[in-house]
Amino acid sequence: MSTTEAGDPSAADIAKGFAEGRAESLSDAYRRWSGLVYTLALRALNDRGDAEEVTQQVFVSAWRGRASFDPNAGQLGSWLVGVARHRIADQLADRSRQRRNLQAVAPETPTASEEDLLVERVVLADEVNQLDEPRRTILKLAFYEDQTHSQIASRLDLPLGTVKSHVRRGLLHLRDRLKEVTGDAS
Repeated sequence: MSTTEAGDPSAADIAKGFAEGRAESLSDAYRRWSGLVYTLALRALNDRGDAEEVTQQVFVSAWRGRASFDPNAGQLGSWLVGVARHRIADQLADRSRQRRNLQAVAPETPTASEEDLLVERVVLADEVNQLDEPRRTILKLAFYEDQTHSQIASRLDLPLGTVKSHVRRGLLHLRDRLKEVTGDAS
């Protein structure tokens, strides 16, 4: 194995070991390219938590999909950047879905009076309190404490995908309940 002047393995050695499934090569790849991946994610997403999450996802995805990486066809760093672009696009699409979900449960009458808004808040709070756990806690953390999905997953020690699913299903449930309460079945 060749090494650089500092004693670290060369990019070619890391790529070869990565393709062969050597765990130390994953660590070397993370040390060498995680900063680049994080920077790309931070610039695209403008959120440190999301950038950290994407960086982690890139290396997990790359490791799981390492059979598709050919060190003779290209450099590992470039391949990781390609994986990062896909993960960033996934994150942006997820944000878009979340925004649509929030708009789906938002009040449809923008000219509602203060009294109407107060009633809707009380109804919404009541409906949130009727949700099963852990969905109720997850939505309260998201709405009332403005925590990100990553922060909620970490705080409740749940997988990130589980938190996202609970948020999405909870929002859809709340939308349906609000339609029933307000009599808007459209």
